[in-house]
Amino acid sequence: MIDYGDIKDVRNRRRHSPPEVPEEDSRRPGQRDRDRILYTSAFRRLAEVTQVASPDNALVFHNRLTHSLQVAQVGRSLAEKLRLSQPELADEVGGIDADVVEAACLAHDLGHPPFGHTAERELNSLAKGIGGFEGNAQSFRIVTALAFKSEDYRGLDLTRATLAAILKYPWLKGQNKKIPKKWGAYKSENKDFLFARQLGAPKRFEHTVEADLMDWADDVTYSVHDVEDFYRAGRIPMHLLARRQRDLGREKKSNIERERFFDDVYRRRAKEENFPERTDMEEAFESLLASFWRIDEPYSGIKKQRSKLRRFTAKLIHRYISGVKLNASTKRVSIDKEYKKEVAILKELTWTYVIEAPALSLQREGQKAVIQRLFEVFANASKSSKTWSLFPAYYREQLEAAKSAAKRQRSVIDLIAGMTEPQAIATYRQVMGAWPSPSLEEIVR
Repeated sequence: MIDYGDIKDVRNRRRHSPPEVPEEDSRRPGQRDRDRILYTSAFRRLAEVTQVASPDNALVFHNRLTHSLQVAQVGRSLAEKLRLSQPELADEVGGIDADVVEAACLAHDLGHPPFGHTAERELNSLAKGIGGFEGNAQSFRIVTALAFKSEDYRGLDLTRATLAAILKYPWLKGQNKKIPKKWGAYKSENKDFLFARQLGAPKRFEHTVEADLMDWADDVTYSVHDVEDFYRAGRIPMHLLARRQRDLGREKKSNIERERFFDDVYRRRAKEENFPERTDMEEAFESLLASFWRIDEPYSGIKKQRSKLRRFTAKLIHRYISGVKLNASTKRVSIDKEYKKEVAILKELTWTYVIEAPALSLQREGQKAVIQRLFEVFANASKSSKTWSLFPAYYREQLEAAKSAAKRQRSVIDLIAGMTEPQAIATYRQVMGAWPSPSLEEIVR
């Protein structure tokens, strides 16, 4: 028989401080975790970090901050739904706490570097000799080492449940041979990683249920809202993609725009064995559009259009929350297979019409040059205390405490990954002698 009291104690345990909540603090442990994340400078910087389009674009796109807030709302809704609809099973699977899921959702993108996945790949290449760089592992490093609440210990001292829920990829680099390019923690945070993984003894490489909810909330939120953003911006021609055969004349011509889109998807995904068959995805897309899309013209911003677009996104979010339940036999999260296909194809819209567009491709080359030059300058400066004056005070402390060249290089990676995009560009201009800006002094944790 499961002792839920013992489970609760294990879940709420913190690595560095007693589990007891001070009498004057009425918050639950998960709420305290959420608030600690919410008030970090690492979270605030996400306002100036790319979701897909640059945050300084004139159009009101989602950025990493608004995205994280929306993921937190969806994640909390998922957890509350399961607690309400399947309360006993929610306990049996190890516990589902809406506060914990919300906290994990807020933290999931903290390690996202400036310029998004372009910088992530570049930093991984530059950090090859010290264990690489991965955005999810960097998020875990931030909450366990870089951000801090007290001088008495590293990190935010989050509960075991929240740390486990943050681990989208619950393994260290190289441990999971099936997914070698993704991992959830660096070796430098191995003790924190092992502490988190003691929760409920999940199978090797298996998420906790709360991590599953965080992951699905992330997928749902960015797939739906990226389509919303780029339809409004005139980049995704949803009004053309949604045209049905009956709208194409007596000859029932095929939808050429949709054919081009799927041709591009399956050109890009041709080597992926687990990607769904084209006919299945085409049927899922047709069903989604026929059920929910009600706009037959390019976006102009009139009230009627805005209302229909809001209704479209709201219905999809509700649909994808409703499609989640707990499986009594596997004790895992179960997501409707058709909804998974729909979310997958929504993601592909952004890839085809935005991410692989020539303008963004050219921009990415410039962004790689910025990251490379910043790394070159700071990596060289980290080698001698005589040039540590280039670093902000917090990072000078890190360099002084570092006992090896590898740890100093990791501090350089932390510095660059922790910049906002305007900071990265301003600092690049400084090192190129093009703009004497004090922006670097603002890079703090």
